[in-house]
Amino acid sequence: MAELRLEELSASTIVAVNALTMKPGQEQFIAPVSYAVAAAVVNPATSWQRVILDGDEVVGFISANFDHESTQEEFRSALWRINVDADDQGRGVGRFAVASLIEEAKRRDFDHVNVIYEPGDLGPEAFFLRVGFTPVGETQYGETIGSISL
Repeated sequence: MAELRLEELSASTIVAVNALTMKPGQEQFIAPVSYAVAAAVVNPATSWQRVILDGDEVVGFISANFDHESTQEEFRSALWRINVDADDQGRGVGRFAVASLIEEAKRRDFDHVNVIYEPGDLGPEAFFLRVGFTPVGETQYGETIGSISL
């Protein structure tokens, strides 16, 4: 594995992000990348979107929101999505992305990061627990709210 790095999502990387694959069963737990990209258009001041590269190859995507003024606490500092290509899962790409997100949250003076996810056998819960998120609640739709203190 070459050195992992982040770049802002751009016109030159969005096609590769849209082409990221998932392992069978994972697609039910994640909305299309285009939904996350739309967030940057709707909330450009608070949206944080990065492409994860291994050398010159796009291996993942992470999207978050940082908004001290949000009326919903769980959305003030929130990981919206993380996609790691199926072939690159299990190599530390997701852990690197979450660590980078945590550094960005600290830089923006947040003391925690939240994540909201749908529970399920093939879902992201095991990953979120491994990288330090702790379940702290549930949405009205039955999704789990996880939080990691910084």
